Amino acid sequence: MDIVIPTDADIRAAWQAASVSPLWEDAAAHGGGRRGHVAHSWPWSTMEPLVNQALSLASTEVIERRVLSMINPSPRFNGDRAFIGSINAALQILKPGEIARPHRHTMNAIRFVLQGSGASTIVDGKDCPMEPGDLVTTPGWTWHEHVHHGNEPIIWLDALDVPIHALLGTGRFEPGPIKVMPVTTPDAAFAQAGVVPDGVSHASGYSPVFRYPYGAAVAALAAAPTAPDGSRRVRYVDPTHGGPTLAMLDCFMVELDGVDTIPFRSSSSAVCCVVEGTGSTEVGDSTIAWAPKDVFTLTPNSWIRHRSKGRARLFLVTDRDLLRRLDLLTDEYQTSI
Repeated sequence: MDIVIPTDADIRAAWQAASVSPLWEDAAAHGGGRRGHVAHSWPWSTMEPLVNQALSLASTEVIERRVLSMINPSPRFNGDRAFIGSINAALQILKPGEIARPHRHTMNAIRFVLQGSGASTIVDGKDCPMEPGDLVTTPGWTWHEHVHHGNEPIIWLDALDVPIHALLGTGRFEPGPIKVMPVTTPDAAFAQAGVVPDGVSHASGYSPVFRYPYGAAVAALAAAPTAPDGSRRVRYVDPTHGGPTLAMLDCFMVELDGVDTIPFRSSSSAVCCVVEGTGSTEVGDSTIAWAPKDVFTLTPNSWIRHRSKGRARLFLVTDRDLLRRLDLLTDEYQTSI
């Protein structure tokens, strides 16, 4: 009997038919093949005309949410839709008189107001007014809707942990109407630092406070000590235990007062939004000049250095605490420049 020696093509055809592949040819499995995200900026000077164009589109009665998703132009692999790391980001716009109907989803989200006033996000029945610089959270599986009673369009930055749910297969969505409204505790119950009401329970994994006013963040910055990199930094926390506002999104405000910060790098990723002031940020080999309402990314494991022209404030949403709990968070300051 003749022995048939399979050809290379035969072997590969058999692998494909059996849904297997050779690990030794998979560069990504050995730390190669999948490149990292590259730092990128979405300047307000570019985004503002696009926002204005979006305002001319059909009403939210038709399109549900007027959202411009920001896509990282350097995907790590085919099909990668993450803005940076494990975070997605977008700009959402609401016209006066519009309502974005209620829904809920397993993805956590934050809303950071860039421009406009007079709108509210209603989270599990709790009214959260939206003013420039305010942070509003919509934790996973909380009912939320947006209503606008003001006189001008309102624009805010959305950030969500969609990539994590896409990876784990845990993404779920449910449209309104709201079936059962959860019981919440008024924010005033948590207004005194270091003192919280006894006996009040809430769902674990997120803060019972959904709105963090900009004025409170500015006051906290004024009292904050100087961080190791030369900035002032405050963290938005769950007042019941001091942890992050959301299980997978960790938020910060950074103040720069005409300083060049000490270069810093981290394994975490961040979306950075300019609240006030002008300056620039070095991210690895890239330098990003920024001004109010600009959005840019801070890539993991890149040396990062901020420079401001006078006082400036930056809002950051990161995946730091998620990595910390997975024992994957590393931070490092450059000791010599």
